[in-house]
Amino acid sequence: MPLPEKQPDETRDQFIDRCMADATMAEEFPDAAQRRAVCEKQADRPATANAGAPLHLVSEPGALTIEAAADGAGQDGKPRLPRFTMIAYTGGPMRIAGWRYPVVVDLAGLTIPSQARPIRFGHDVTAGVGHSDSIRVQDGRLIAAGVVSRDTAAAKEIVVSAGNGFPWQASIGASVDQFEFVKENQSVLVNGREFSGPVNVVRRATLGEISFVDLGADGNTSASVAASAKEKTLMDGNDKSKQDKTVQDGTGKDAATSAAQATAGKEAGAPAIQASATTATAPDAGLTVDPVADMRVKAAAEQERIAAIRKVCGDKHADLCARAIREGWDANRTELQKLRDERPEPPGDKPQRPAVAGAVLEAACLLTGGVRGDDLLEGYGEQAVEAADKRFKGGIGLQELLLEAAWANGYDGRNFRDARGVLRFAFGHAENLQAAGLSTIDIGGILSNVANKFLLEGFFSVERTWRNICAVRNVSDFKTVTSYRLIGKDQYEIVAPGGELKHGTLGNESYTNKADTYGLLLAIDRRDIINDDLGAITTVPRKLGRGSGLKINDVFWTTFLNNAAFFTAGNKNYLTGADTVLSIDGLTKAEKAFMDQVDSDGKPIGIMPAVMLVPTALSAMATMLYKSLEIRDTTASTKYPVANPHQNKFRAEVSRYLSNSSYAGNSEKAWYLLADPTDLPVIEVAFLNGQESPTIETADADFGTLGVQMRGYHDFGVNLQDPRGGCKSKGEA
Repeated sequence: MPLPEKQPDETRDQFIDRCMADATMAEEFPDAAQRRAVCEKQADRPATANAGAPLHLVSEPGALTIEAAADGAGQDGKPRLPRFTMIAYTGGPMRIAGWRYPVVVDLAGLTIPSQARPIRFGHDVTAGVGHSDSIRVQDGRLIAAGVVSRDTAAAKEIVVSAGNGFPWQASIGASVDQFEFVKENQSVLVNGREFSGPVNVVRRATLGEISFVDLGADGNTSASVAASAKEKTLMDGNDKSKQDKTVQDGTGKDAATSAAQATAGKEAGAPAIQASATTATAPDAGLTVDPVADMRVKAAAEQERIAAIRKVCGDKHADLCARAIREGWDANRTELQKLRDERPEPPGDKPQRPAVAGAVLEAACLLTGGVRGDDLLEGYGEQAVEAADKRFKGGIGLQELLLEAAWANGYDGRNFRDARGVLRFAFGHAENLQAAGLSTIDIGGILSNVANKFLLEGFFSVERTWRNICAVRNVSDFKTVTSYRLIGKDQYEIVAPGGELKHGTLGNESYTNKADTYGLLLAIDRRDIINDDLGAITTVPRKLGRGSGLKINDVFWTTFLNNAAFFTAGNKNYLTGADTVLSIDGLTKAEKAFMDQVDSDGKPIGIMPAVMLVPTALSAMATMLYKSLEIRDTTASTKYPVANPHQNKFRAEVSRYLSNSSYAGNSEKAWYLLADPTDLPVIEVAFLNGQESPTIETADADFGTLGVQMRGYHDFGVNLQDPRGGCKSKGEA
């Protein structure tokens, strides 16, 4: 039976849950403890494209150029060789075989062992082309240059085909040392660019070689190559003179080289490339590959297989070891059979009920909480959802959930009478935990996963106007971070006769921010458990989520409204007087003040206003100014229609916090005209590791409390940024 395989962007716990819920695994290993042990062993195996795997990454749209060799000899008397330059990798995401999601290589973590790296064709160690003499990372790209120094058929083919206009591409070959997976709805900064998940980021890799390839993963890549007619003629002649000396093995490679590649397997400093030698007749030469080399390769492979089997079997499974060697098993099949042979008999005094996987219990909780639809199926799979619906008709109770986890972890009681004992086993804290100390159900993880679904409902239930007017920054720690905005004399000056360029000046303006942690602890107490109230694990997370949403609003608007030194007449972004009331005239005045703002050189900043931020009392007028074609003046003396020149100009954003008396700086009349936060933000929110929503964790309560504790926390920080990004109108005299 083939075991499930761990994906490279899948966490260990995610894989174990999926493995435990697999129907074939459940049938093969009905005992949950044994199935858990198998899944954990499989989880510890390298993923399909795990660290250490070879990574062949074809360049994104870039250029590869080969310069024709100049006639004559160099200063050292040797003939001049063709040179190449290439953008080997442009720093962007690429689709790579063996990786579910796109891959980005962090060039800051790329180790370049030496400037002289082998240049090949198609990552083939037998198809050498030349070597590099310059490799550097520049502007988020990997740039290489070197010479076509190999006297091989591959080198001649590349130069000659290039002369004919063939568009060669470049591909780096690197070994992956460390990578991370960026989840959906998260983003990461790599190579000076921001990428949105899901995406794999190779944080550390070692460059092995660079290859010419004829077809890459990106059809838009191109290469420009030049070669002289004289050069082409010489190479064609050399090819013909050596043709009779080459013995081929059916793949176009030199037979001796192919055998050497198969036995060597890996070149120092290059990614692992596996090859096997086979005895084959060369169709052109009529010769066969050296049988001695083929025999050596096969013998080495057999020795490796036997050694791996003996390592798995150890000293206690001699019969299994002999059978596996005799029948040609590999190490994976041998280990699986060993686990089957070691499967313990289920204790007769345990409740005789089929084990339930953690994914099924999670799905049952969400079904009971009213969650339905595609989100549930995508998160847990159709099989787990159907199993949950069939097993727990009418919904699962809190006691039943805890009992299922306790039974899976070795609890031998029949009911919830011993509540503390059930909790100890459910959370895996019992000192007499059975199944050799293995906890097959992580009830804390299940409750946390379920609670996080309802946490977000609470978090998004409160006002989120702040998110529409701020810039967002990702930070990796709690230290103060500084943003720099370049300023200075940067306009071009006329060039005087003689071509001398004048020097400009360059300075910067800085703005700071830092993240802090905010959190709260709540509990599902003994009464909820005795009442069998599963609603407690939906209500408490919603409260924690709502509390986080309220806190970020509180911090954000406290910072924003504390703007007496930010919006000032001296900064030319604060307007007062009766004509600043929100109206056509008031908005016209604010627009003019915003657009008249200048940089440190006294020149226009060139940023356009985009948002009207108003309190609730001005919501109707802001909506009319944004949507209406005309706004009528209904006073007795001027009853005539007035065209609205601001229709569809400035998006209206309303916040109840602006006029709330609990916040210093509040006003029912003041309003703001702001730039789009992606152009020039007046305020910024920093999130630790880009996590914009709070996190909830669940654990057994301490000794003094009988129940389950839940804690929610959120890491963020808020600070004002550039005063030129907005204009405040007092709205009254």
